[in-house]
Amino acid sequence: MKKILIIEDDLSIAELERDYLEVEGFDCTIVRDGSDGLETARSEQWDLIILDLMLPGIDGFGICRALRAETEIPILMVSSRTEDIDKIRGLGLGADDYVAKPFSPAELTARVKAHLARFERLKGVPQRGRAVSIGGLSIDPDAHTVTRRGRDISLTAKEFDVLYMLMSDPDRVFSREQIFNRVWGESYGDLSTVTVHVRKLREKVEENPSQPDLIETVWGIGYRFRA
Repeated sequence: MKKILIIEDDLSIAELERDYLEVEGFDCTIVRDGSDGLETARSEQWDLIILDLMLPGIDGFGICRALRAETEIPILMVSSRTEDIDKIRGLGLGADDYVAKPFSPAELTARVKAHLARFERLKGVPQRGRAVSIGGLSIDPDAHTVTRRGRDISLTAKEFDVLYMLMSDPDRVFSREQIFNRVWGESYGDLSTVTVHVRKLREKVEENPSQPDLIETVWGIGYRFRA
């Protein structure tokens, strides 16, 4: 039985989420405070975390930042704040999804299942492929390492997957839809997720992120890795 942690201070929403998920066979625990939620997330093994943004104690951004430095399990951020800046910040901190309130509990359940399935696929299938080196940047899918001119670069799992996709086929232009489909394993979704991950990648691998010389934007189409 998959264990899901719900960190949500609105008890009515938390209980609605729990009820729908338990009908589908999930084991759910509710925590209503940010500090307690972070402690609970760290103290037990969870398969997925549903994380509210506005919480007493530590907010969802702080929890997401702390957890993403320690684990790659799926994090679904939910919030009544629909501003793009909040969504971009949440995704940039490593959240796998951002769901705006009010939402359909059935939709949330479907997203939970999709992210759990994708995470299981990633865990069960080892990365196998050739190492690639271009422009002083090297990526090795077996060792799961990235270096630039001898300097180690730490990437999240999805940042690594996006980079490897681009570097494996240099000078080919990939649309955001193609990247989302391959890396997130879904045929539709919020394509701003791709934009956020490319921006974070540039901050980590480019010598001058404001004038990238590796990951190039092809306006109106998508991105390519320049050989």
